[in-house]
Amino acid sequence: MRVDEAVGTVIGRMGARRMFGVVGSGNFRVTNAMARAGVQFTASRHEMGAACMADAYSRATGELTVLTVHQGCGFSNALTGIGEAAKAHTPLLVVTGDTPGDQRQSNFWIDQDKVAEGMGAVPERVHSSASAVRDVVRAVTTAVDQRRTVVLSLPLDLQNAEIPERDVARLEQVAPPSGPLRAAPAPEAVEQLAGLLAGARRPVIVGGRGARAAVGPIRRLAEAAGALLTTSAVGRGLFHDDEWHLDVMGGFSTDGAAELIAGADVLVAFGAALNRWTARGGELLKQATVVQVDDRVEAFGFHYPVDVTVLGDSALTAEATTAALQALRTGADGAGGAGAGGAGADGAVGYRTPEVARTVAESLNWSDQPFEDTSEPVAQGEPGSGRIDPRTLTNVLDRMLPMERVVVPDGGNFNAYPAMHFRVPDHDGYCVPLAFQSIGLALSSAIGAAVALPGRVAIAGVGDGGFMMSLVELDTAVRLGLPLVVVVYNDNAYGAEVHHFAHETDELDTVVFPETDIAAIAAGYGCQALTVRQESDLEAVRAWVEGPRDRPLVIDAKITSFPSWVLAHSFEAGE
Repeated sequence: MRVDEAVGTVIGRMGARRMFGVVGSGNFRVTNAMARAGVQFTASRHEMGAACMADAYSRATGELTVLTVHQGCGFSNALTGIGEAAKAHTPLLVVTGDTPGDQRQSNFWIDQDKVAEGMGAVPERVHSSASAVRDVVRAVTTAVDQRRTVVLSLPLDLQNAEIPERDVARLEQVAPPSGPLRAAPAPEAVEQLAGLLAGARRPVIVGGRGARAAVGPIRRLAEAAGALLTTSAVGRGLFHDDEWHLDVMGGFSTDGAAELIAGADVLVAFGAALNRWTARGGELLKQATVVQVDDRVEAFGFHYPVDVTVLGDSALTAEATTAALQALRTGADGAGGAGAGGAGADGAVGYRTPEVARTVAESLNWSDQPFEDTSEPVAQGEPGSGRIDPRTLTNVLDRMLPMERVVVPDGGNFNAYPAMHFRVPDHDGYCVPLAFQSIGLALSSAIGAAVALPGRVAIAGVGDGGFMMSLVELDTAVRLGLPLVVVVYNDNAYGAEVHHFAHETDELDTVVFPETDIAAIAAGYGCQALTVRQESDLEAVRAWVEGPRDRPLVIDAKITSFPSWVLAHSFEAGE
């Protein structure tokens, strides 16, 4: 058996079900080998798009996913998507050809290991035909057990070599890795956390992506503690059916939700990084004793200094803390005390009072928050006139489009509108490819999410700048017949830069563009497309919703433009 065949066979046997990529001569054979091993291939039109699709697919399914690319330029084309996946701790395996080290004069040669490491990924490679099976097992195990993005380089001069006969026999023994071990928290840490929650009057629990497998235990802990529930941006939807949840914490919070979170005296973060967007630069954490629960030591205080750290699996920690809290409360009641958690005369515990319940209900959805509509009407006899407020646009679309959806917002001045005004049905219904803060990733990520979640409508909310960077993947969406809605918030500019620098200078030509007929471009790819300048233009969306939904719908929305309230968080410290 050749090395390339062995590599593909091992990857299939270790649990990979889906790969995305662009095939060149350097990854042709190994891609076909993976396909023969049962890994289904989806071709994209650009390597960065393939990387984003693979990242989103893995986020939606929790599975090891494969990106396959050509060596050198094929690999470098994918780097932004690989950086996104690495920063998001996505278990992604990048399989790439590699130019032999003695051929540095080749046009394709780059030091792929250094490049991978520089992007935050783990560099691995097939070192020899004798070590090929072991090398692939190590790479896959690292990706799955450590939740890391791994780049596996496969040198061209090794691909045709034959692996030892003994390794052919060992292929039958290869099996999927077990995944990360669930670490129980230390008893003293549980006691400390339970004590803090027992004495809290206004506790808040925030869940991040690391809390995905712990929703039930965390909700039971929140009920026992009388805590409100919220999530980081990437955790949105975790607690969607809990009456005490506040949706997202941070820059995307409604005013009412932000006020309740900022009023917490104890805030416990399960699997959430507490970055500057989640914490609003620390504004939401000033009054609270902050506890961070995570199964990675390196996560503690990485973005924001915390008061207490608990090392352990989120579910196991929540379960142990609930038991300890109930024991404390039972002991206090037995001793004739008032009980833990600040129980009042009306029976409410902690933050869960009738008054707070009303605020939670009123503050949950952005679509329920009042705003002054800035839409500009279409003027008769003036072609090209008319602009729609992006909040009005998104609220109307939210009501029109099915709730069985996955929402994927891009980065930019506009991004709070799709990120918050579109409701989500659950945690699977939200994918935020903003770990690297790049624009232009949402379209490809929405394709990956749509492939992972058949039966749902994928909604990509993108600016015109990000759309123009990635529109080639419309061809992929059309070819796959995906139920995809692309909402282009079109202000003919890189709006974040316009609003950030407008107070300094009127020299904005570098970030402002002529009007582009995005609907015509999309139609050329085979999409259904429409231009929206006023609310009535959206009636055409109903026909797509009621139809077969077998091709993408692209909405070129000519929006009014004004600074987003989350813009300030994006430009702190010169970033």
